[in-house]
Amino acid sequence: MCGIAGILQLNGQSDHRLRAALRHMNGKQRHRGPDGEGVWTNPASSAGLGHVRLSIIDLDGGAQPMSDAAGGLTIAFNGEIYNFRDLRAQLCKRHRFKTQSDTEVILHAYREWGPECVQKLRGMFAFAIWDEQAQSLLLARDRFGIKPLYTAVVGETLYFASEIKALLPFLPEIRVDHTGLRDYLAFQFCLQGKTLFRDVRELPPATLCVVKNGRMTQRRYWHLDYGRDWDHTEKWFVERCNELIDDSIRAHLVSDVPVGGYVSGGIDSSAAAILGSRLGDSGSFMGFHGRFDHGQNYDESEYARAVAAQEGFALRESLITADDFVASFDKIIYHLDFPVAGPGSLPQYVVSRAAARERKVVLGGQGGDEIFGGYVRYLIAYFEQCFKGAIAGVADPSKFIVTYESIIGNLRSLRGYEPLMRHFFGRGMFEEYDRRYYRLVDRSGALGDEIRWGAFTDYDPYDSFRDVFFSNQVGKQCYFDSMLHFDFVTLLPALLQVEDRMSMAHGIESRTPFLDHPLVEFVATIPANVKFKDGELKRLPKRIFANVLPRCILDRKDKMGFPVPLVEWFQTTLRGHIQDRLASPSQAGAEFFDHARISESISQERAFSRKAWGFLCLEAFFHTFIDKHERFNGDQYLDQDTRAA
Repeated sequence: MCGIAGILQLNGQSDHRLRAALRHMNGKQRHRGPDGEGVWTNPASSAGLGHVRLSIIDLDGGAQPMSDAAGGLTIAFNGEIYNFRDLRAQLCKRHRFKTQSDTEVILHAYREWGPECVQKLRGMFAFAIWDEQAQSLLLARDRFGIKPLYTAVVGETLYFASEIKALLPFLPEIRVDHTGLRDYLAFQFCLQGKTLFRDVRELPPATLCVVKNGRMTQRRYWHLDYGRDWDHTEKWFVERCNELIDDSIRAHLVSDVPVGGYVSGGIDSSAAAILGSRLGDSGSFMGFHGRFDHGQNYDESEYARAVAAQEGFALRESLITADDFVASFDKIIYHLDFPVAGPGSLPQYVVSRAAARERKVVLGGQGGDEIFGGYVRYLIAYFEQCFKGAIAGVADPSKFIVTYESIIGNLRSLRGYEPLMRHFFGRGMFEEYDRRYYRLVDRSGALGDEIRWGAFTDYDPYDSFRDVFFSNQVGKQCYFDSMLHFDFVTLLPALLQVEDRMSMAHGIESRTPFLDHPLVEFVATIPANVKFKDGELKRLPKRIFANVLPRCILDRKDKMGFPVPLVEWFQTTLRGHIQDRLASPSQAGAEFFDHARISESISQERAFSRKAWGFLCLEAFFHTFIDKHERFNGDQYLDQDTRAA
């Protein structure tokens, strides 16, 4: 796992500061690769790549940027290619290799198949390949967005990097993107490649960008299609999933260093840890768990301990306190680059810090909810549609795959979600189901005059929502698959941003075996009336892992993600700290927020609410990146570095 950076002069002109600029970009991402650093420029000094390395595979021979034997191709690569040995065996008939690294395999795959080499890769990746003969640059990102890549065009120069902070020194101004901010207020993430920085774009997952003759051409190379398989039974689907998951776990254990696992107490992370221990080196496997000493609602350690006890591996527990919030919050926002998703980044940051003391590679359960259907809002949305169908005496099976009668037994899972249901059922009941799901994911409905809405343009996030919700991969055929697809395309990359940044902040590689494309493509073909029969959340994983997981985890009805006692802290232990933070509001944020109203709003928050978290994240973002933008100015450093060189 690493950090990559690069600069390309779109007009082909030489840049005498190129190497210094690349070293500066590497410096901003040093935490991603503490084991090594490299810089490369082409003979004309019009293109250059930078790299910082975390050594996982071929510890001695995988230094980057790496050029092929012919010298015409150079790569900077971040990630892991799990099938690199199979590809190497295929390529070695026509290509000569110098190392044992997966990086070199990508280089030869590109020479053999061109940009379409990405179709051959199984793993997580973001990479840049400069082709000196063609004078072209290829940027590529993995199918799910596990590894990040951002771009910025300033005049005639293209900059790209794993993290936005490496791009900021080259922007003429650091400004907020109004539409990205509007997305964040609605979803707590941005849609369609936007970020919170006006001049910075995210290369979307499963996307290639070819830059040649000063032009950038971007295209998506992979889509997840929900073409349902009606020919097989649930038993067959379960057996095939078992095979694919075992195969994925084995692939994700490929490493020249010991592997551990995050164990949150839920189905996905527990299964990944158990199988990782069984299929790998059980003697060296180690689990990592975070808990809060704040009552039963925030302590899931009994479930993590049950997993570790069953498999006999060591479990390292981190007690996360209000002091950890005070000490880590600004660091978390800095490493995230811009706020995204909920407060789970706090425990992720603390647990990753503990894991990094003993492991460089850790397995996690990310992706299970988005491919198998684990979010309670699916049940809420379906309950309304079943109720509507029961009243009308009709239920279109293409939309409503569970009946009003059958869903009743699973409504216990809604316990604790009463505030969300009050909000959802309080307005627009029985509207079209795309609008109804939008109400479930739109968090701006809980915002009022804390926001200066007049500061925003006429952009409506609902329009972007519909583009994704009614994509060609799903259409209007199945409500459940439409909900899954929206979360897969939007929420999952946001959660993966947290996964990547919080682990890489401590120089640790987080792997996600449920996001293996053969597995994900297969699960997408399973009909919704199998995945969500009778409204049972995570129905398939419970059957897949029936003989793997401890019974206490299989029988859980109260799993709520990774709940954090923020509201309780903000209203008690951290009340003074929060008041102090809000007493010195960001200058740039005043355009968008009424800070007095925000302070009042936070004091009235309910448990598990994410509104307070969202406001505090935005305040920290404005303070760190906008108000103090001069800290990212690289001109003086570059001038000094150039003179020294």
